[in-house]
Amino acid sequence: MLNHSSDVDMVLFLSCFTSFKQQADFLGPIVDFIEKRLDHCSESLAYNITVAHHIPGPRTPRSLNVQVQSKKNSDIIHMDVVLAFDALGSFCPDSKPAPKIYEDLINSCRYPGEFSPSFTVLRRDFVKRRPIKLKNLLRLVKFWYLKYVKSQYQGAALPSKYALELLTIYAWEIGTDQQENFNMNEGFVAVMTLLRDYEGICIYWTKYYDFQSEIVRNYIKQQLKKSRPIILDPADPTNNLGKGRRWDLVAREAVWCLQQVCCWTEDPSQGWHVQQARDVQVTVKQTGKEDWTFSVNPYSPIWRIKADIKMRNGILGNQHLSFQEPGGERQLLSGQKTLACYGIFSKVNIRVLETFFYQIQVFVKDSTGQSRPYAINPYGTILVLKEQINKAGGPLVEEQLLKFRGRKLSNHQNLADLQIKDCDTIVLIRRLKGLIVPLI
Repeated sequence: MLNHSSDVDMVLFLSCFTSFKQQADFLGPIVDFIEKRLDHCSESLAYNITVAHHIPGPRTPRSLNVQVQSKKNSDIIHMDVVLAFDALGSFCPDSKPAPKIYEDLINSCRYPGEFSPSFTVLRRDFVKRRPIKLKNLLRLVKFWYLKYVKSQYQGAALPSKYALELLTIYAWEIGTDQQENFNMNEGFVAVMTLLRDYEGICIYWTKYYDFQSEIVRNYIKQQLKKSRPIILDPADPTNNLGKGRRWDLVAREAVWCLQQVCCWTEDPSQGWHVQQARDVQVTVKQTGKEDWTFSVNPYSPIWRIKADIKMRNGILGNQHLSFQEPGGERQLLSGQKTLACYGIFSKVNIRVLETFFYQIQVFVKDSTGQSRPYAINPYGTILVLKEQINKAGGPLVEEQLLKFRGRKLSNHQNLADLQIKDCDTIVLIRRLKGLIVPLI
């Protein structure tokens, strides 16, 4: 109960839906059928039930907005009746859903959050299992939102209460390391600070879906590259709760709130330190060196990462960092930027290349689309490059066919004569017994 009003979502899992596609195909007609039956049976029901209006999706109505009133009093309850495919079935709450469920979701989804009601149980449990004191903080944040934001900006496309719940849970996880006993005032200030700085928020969880499936991994990484704020629904990766909402209006009220006496602290350094995104796990790879992994704030400058790598790997020459997303081209990382500038908010492999003043960097891409950097003298021959590829674990020299812009490269030619410049990409094809076969 908030401000003497209650809102209820009733999710009906229909057995006639056996897939996300069936829900998409038949949702509209079934909503119409339910509306007609409610009207036909209204006199025999113990409550007055009125369908106020459809709550439309981009193409078909997603739910019915129903007003339920007891015939004994005048209280009215507003209820959204949502129809959904029971994608989880007999899912055990203490385990992860099968990756195929999320693969089917991603392949079927036409617009963000289209099938989110199918994951209502996960969304409920994600909040329900939190400590009591955190739930009190959630209530405090929602009370502030309803009293100072929702009431003032009626009609504006404001963020949902669920988005603020997730933001508050994230602040608690990072700010307290999930401690059950915490300072409520510090928690409220941390949430207001995040709302004030909303333009850098990028939040997601891997409780129910993760990066193990290639389809899901690639989809999540694409989601995390979109404009911020990004708050991915922990139960549904297609649902970005930060998109298309007036966060600027919420931020305006958060700034005003932070100026009030209730938000002042004697020592601000003792409050929660909550960054706008989780640390990113970086794996550093360099030929001849052992791989090593560390975590870094995605908003930290890359030159700091370079400094750590230089000290750890004993680099004396020029250091070049690059990364490659699945299906994309290898990109150089500038020391003056951050990982966030490149949309990197999840696990990433960074390849390190050391060059000296007389060398250039070239990328060699195999038939799988993966590329690798090599340092070479621009007047070195193609044969020298092939020997480097072999030494780094690639095919034997005689098995390599190199091409640049569609031209076959001969062993005796040098890179300068072929007009191959710094950061150009050369294609590697493996051939065996006179035949060219894909390199796996």
